[in-house]
Amino acid sequence: MTADAYTGRMLNPTLIEAAAPSVDAPAVQHFRQALLWPVRLMPTEEMRRSGAGPWQVLRDMGDASPWREEVDEYTGDSSRFHERHYNEFVSFLPYVQRFLYGEGRARAGTSSGGGQAAPSHHDQRESDSPMRIFRRRDVASVRVVARPGDAPITLEVVHCDLYFFFDIDVVLLNLEVGVDNLSLGQAQELLYRFGRAYPAGWDADGAALHCMTSVEWLAADGSVLARSDAQQQDAFLEHVAQHRAPRISAHWAFLMQPLVSDHSEEAGTLRYRQIEYYRMPVMAYLSLDDPRRLTRNDFIRLGLVTGAAATDATLPYAEQHLEDFESRYCYDRFWADTGAAPNTRYLCNGHALIVVGDARSEFFGCRDRGVLAQFRHQHFLLFLIAHFQKASLLMFSDQLVEALKAMDIRSTPSVKRFKRSIRGSFERFLRFTHRYWFHEISEQAQVRALSHLCTTHLGLDPLYDEVRVRIADMNTYLDADSLRRQANTVVRLTVVTLFGLIGTITTGFLGMNLLAEADAPLWQKALWFGVVFVATTWLTIYTMVKSQRLSDFIDALSNDRLGFRGKLAALGRVWRPGAD
Repeated sequence: MTADAYTGRMLNPTLIEAAAPSVDAPAVQHFRQALLWPVRLMPTEEMRRSGAGPWQVLRDMGDASPWREEVDEYTGDSSRFHERHYNEFVSFLPYVQRFLYGEGRARAGTSSGGGQAAPSHHDQRESDSPMRIFRRRDVASVRVVARPGDAPITLEVVHCDLYFFFDIDVVLLNLEVGVDNLSLGQAQELLYRFGRAYPAGWDADGAALHCMTSVEWLAADGSVLARSDAQQQDAFLEHVAQHRAPRISAHWAFLMQPLVSDHSEEAGTLRYRQIEYYRMPVMAYLSLDDPRRLTRNDFIRLGLVTGAAATDATLPYAEQHLEDFESRYCYDRFWADTGAAPNTRYLCNGHALIVVGDARSEFFGCRDRGVLAQFRHQHFLLFLIAHFQKASLLMFSDQLVEALKAMDIRSTPSVKRFKRSIRGSFERFLRFTHRYWFHEISEQAQVRALSHLCTTHLGLDPLYDEVRVRIADMNTYLDADSLRRQANTVVRLTVVTLFGLIGTITTGFLGMNLLAEADAPLWQKALWFGVVFVATTWLTIYTMVKSQRLSDFIDALSNDRLGFRGKLAALGRVWRPGAD
């Protein structure tokens, strides 16, 4: 066993099967890749009946699930709380801290590690963090083959987590892997090919395009837990033809279990759907022996995650498309020969956040105070916040589309369900805005700059405005429809009152009784009461039925420019079939 100088963990030499670095490009002494896959949780009948949150359902599965709720370092366990956790906490503004960590969670005793059950979906306490984390530990490493004929590379699985959020039907899978001693080309291929939920297509020989040729999840004893099936073209084609939805590759489907794809035939209470592009957002940390030897082409391929090139002279895209690459995608505050971490460069295109630095710098590889600690804590959280916000906005948009699709204007129950759905979406969007939506997450220059790069490239502000306008339009429509219905009801009642007034005044003139039945027997008075009651009820209902046409007739009567014949014709239309 050998010690990893960057993490302090013991690495097995048999796990490092990468080829030796090329002499033409700097070697990657240590490589970290963190994938973040947002998916949408779909409501099921079991969850509706139980009223529990998805994280509670997952926790209650017990041994049937490999996921266990993570008791983090902010719940009062001082032995696990280190300086890097403190630095992470103070990097964010107070309202972001409340989102990430809650308030006084240790005092509230709501964590599973404190012996008390976490609150359900409907009794979330103000002191709790709205973010819940679950971790599985059965997957120890992953063995990948980028292209046919390549040597396999085995990466250590640092951790595998699921992030749930209160009141938002979104879950994020986070997988962090690491390995030592890669060539630059191998690192570029890992970034480009690993995080794909399913193959983009197949070549003429039936080989899957743009994804790993082979992926195998390995247990601690080296046994294979699951492997990819990207080469099984027929299975993917048949699934899309049948379900009009892509089939999740077998190794990713295994990692998500007991969560299952909503379009699969597997049974499961927790079901999910793809909500973003099939390429998972990715973060990477590359510790190079000499980052200054990287060419502009190397940085472009890293920053835009385009994979390795056959020759360094070949750009992935046209030169005019890349002429502003440095100003758009690079954060070069530390790209200098001086400072604690010299020659450190950040690359961000929204979908990817890459940090490149010098392996000879102690600060760059320090896991407590250095760039590696920042990458795994502050930078990961700002990346998570941005992609969580985007996934949530896309979820709201999908819910609006589904509500419209399910509405049948000829069905009153369907219209009522549509109204409840839109009202619910409007309320949840308001809570999302006040709980999860913020433009500034930190006043620290580096965190703030990287956060702005992420949000700008992801287009979060235009997306938020678009979803907000759509929900507001739906809500305005419902308000206008309610006002229209109320106004229509008032008109109908006014018509009934107006025509009922004629009989009331006629029969009640001077207190006159047309039938003097005061001294009549009780049965006779009851008989007359019943006759009058039935006649009055029928007349009232009939007037209500004809109230729209009678309203038009009243409008015609009040129109001074309409002659007698026109008013008479308006009266005739009250009983004319099809006059509406």
